[in-house]
Formats: sequence, structure tokens, C-alpha cells
Amino acid sequence: NIWVIGTAEDAPQTLYQADLKGPTALVLGAEGAGMRQLTRKTCDALVSIPMRGAVESLNVSVASGVCLYEAARQRGA
Repeated sequence: NIWVIGTAEDAPQTLYQADLKGPTALVLGAEGAGMRQLTRKTCDALVSIPMRGAVESLNVSVASGVCLYEAARQRGA
């Protein structure tokens, strides 16, 4: 009963549109290359992290911090 949500720049919805209130596992890929195809297909949903300017990708530690903060924010923490 855990939703597996992966991050991808071409995802149909943003991190902020996703419901992260329930049991969730976040999957993040490598800088630039992202996740492997099989890993993407295994995810229940894909989300993107919206960025401004000429930023191509985030360091995985930064991306995980953004995702975890949003999950905590949605949960009222």
C-alpha cells in the first residue's frame, strides 16, 4: 500500500500537483541521465520539479530535499 513516485523532467504533473500525504516512496534518478526505463515503468506516477532559468538538472541530494520538504508540507509537518 505504498505509492511509488518517480521524478522525471518530462512527467505529466509537477511535484506540487501530486498527492504526497499517504504512504509514499520517492525514486530519484541520476543527474542529467535520470532513471532507467525499467525503473520509470515500475513507478505508479511520475512528477517533475519545476525550475526557472537555465537549470538543466538538480543534484540528487538537492532534488530529494525538495521532494521531502513538499511531502512534509502537505502532511502539515
